[in-house]
Amino acid sequence: MHIFGYARASANQLSLDIQIKTLETEGIEADRIFTDRVTTCYVDREGLRQLQAQVQQGDTVVVTKVDRLGRSISELIQLITAFDAKGVAVRFLDDGISTEGAMGQVIVAVLSAVVQAERQLIQERTCEGRMVAKEKGVKFGRKPTVDRERVQRLRVQGVGAANIARQMNVGRSTVYKILQSLSKNEQRQ
Repeated sequence: MHIFGYARASANQLSLDIQIKTLETEGIEADRIFTDRVTTCYVDREGLRQLQAQVQQGDTVVVTKVDRLGRSISELIQLITAFDAKGVAVRFLDDGISTEGAMGQVIVAVLSAVVQAERQLIQERTCEGRMVAKEKGVKFGRKPTVDRERVQRLRVQGVGAANIARQMNVGRSTVYKILQSLSKNEQRQ
């Protein structure tokens, strides 16, 4: 059973010195403290990946604050759940939270429920937003890149699909799809 530390810089605290000193005060050896200094949103956190590869069942990961491990609630829960699946406990010093023991399992369950509820709320809001946008006439999906009216004009002039495709520098199947959708629109009207 080993104790590991993890420290991550934030935008307002770029130095890791205070976090590292706090972890060393807890008795964590310097070679077992993993760090990440990059603070942008999308980052490959090499220190965290190395920590995850190093820990084994029965180990404990110590972090100074909850927000130093995860940048969002969902990421935090993912990490805690991943550590928990490996049999690794996570302890947050400043927040007094630990996933060790029975109370730790309750914390993991509550945090997981919060993430699930947050995910459902986001899905509901997204769905509602799409419905409102559709009612206002917003079209979703990729914008057409082929001039459909030109395809129709050429077809009316008697130009074949292969020639239309050649003139417009598109595939024949694209021309056929456009012509098919145009004829369906005419049938509806």
